[in-house]
Amino acid sequence: MKILRRYIWWSVLVPALGVIGVLVALDGLFSYIAELEGLRANYQAWQAFEFIVTTMPRRIYEFLPMAILLGALIGLGMLASSGELTVIRAAGVSVGKVTRLALRPAILLLLVGLLLGEYVVPYSEQLAQSNRAVAEGKGEAISSRHGFWHREGNEFLHINAVDTEGVLYGVTRFAFNEERELERALFIEEARYQGGEWHTRGVHGSELAADKVTTFEEDSIAWDTGLTPEFLAVAAVKPEHLALSKLWEYITYLQEQQLEAAEYQLTFWQKILQPLAILGMVLIAISFIFGPLREVPMSLRLTTGIIAGLLFHYGQQFVGHMSMVFHVSPVAAAAAPPVLCCILGVWLLLRIR
Repeated sequence: MKILRRYIWWSVLVPALGVIGVLVALDGLFSYIAELEGLRANYQAWQAFEFIVTTMPRRIYEFLPMAILLGALIGLGMLASSGELTVIRAAGVSVGKVTRLALRPAILLLLVGLLLGEYVVPYSEQLAQSNRAVAEGKGEAISSRHGFWHREGNEFLHINAVDTEGVLYGVTRFAFNEERELERALFIEEARYQGGEWHTRGVHGSELAADKVTTFEEDSIAWDTGLTPEFLAVAAVKPEHLALSKLWEYITYLQEQQLEAAEYQLTFWQKILQPLAILGMVLIAISFIFGPLREVPMSLRLTTGIIAGLLFHYGQQFVGHMSMVFHVSPVAAAAAPPVLCCILGVWLLLRIR
């Protein structure tokens, strides 16, 4: 049994690693070509290459579910095509035992993905995004294609870039009164967080009155805000690339500011339930190998796996977006696809004789 355990382990793990390598390499190549179309300022070919390299952990994390699914299909499919799966079954090894053995390398890859998503991807993604935004034009008002907006009370802010040291570049502030009328527009070239407060440099602004507009320039001004570099670093990164702890902290902050937090709540629960979804997909893949895909070409198995993975991915996104439109609980919207996937996988396995 020890030899069989090791054999099935490597039969699933090696194809999964090969798939992740191919997918990440192709995605990196196409993404680099896309980045070359948007070169500007100090963001040139070498900076674009650095951006692609820095985002590799995120790409591995994103493609791991597909790699695990295809790895199970390819590995067990090869055993089925060569007749080894039939021999294993004839030796008295049940479908349930083969399933448990095939799930072990999948669980290992899941753990690697969880560690990447929690500890590596948030830092590398923030580093990549901030370096790109700074290179594209850190000192111009609302210039960066990859800057972000934020609201605090009656003030709306656009920040071109947040570097890894917590320094803000190109901060544009729009202050409104209670009647939603613009009172002041302000541009800050650079802001640093020191001693619990923000120190600004290069300030240009305009005060809007009922009958006139007054412009001014200052070396620095006081900026009273509850924002910290930690929160801004979170806001600068897409929700799906944040660590779970940072996601929860930012959700709490948005709720305190009475801002919409549904997107971050949905992402939080989707990340928590992602292992369940992947295990469900692997169960479906194993049931296919013992059932309709037992004696078909490898190309058909790959096509089936890709279609199944894409259907689940886009179905999950569809349910998530619809839940925000119709104000359905983010927990229910995030749980429905993986739970249904697991139920379907178990049901298909139970039908195998």
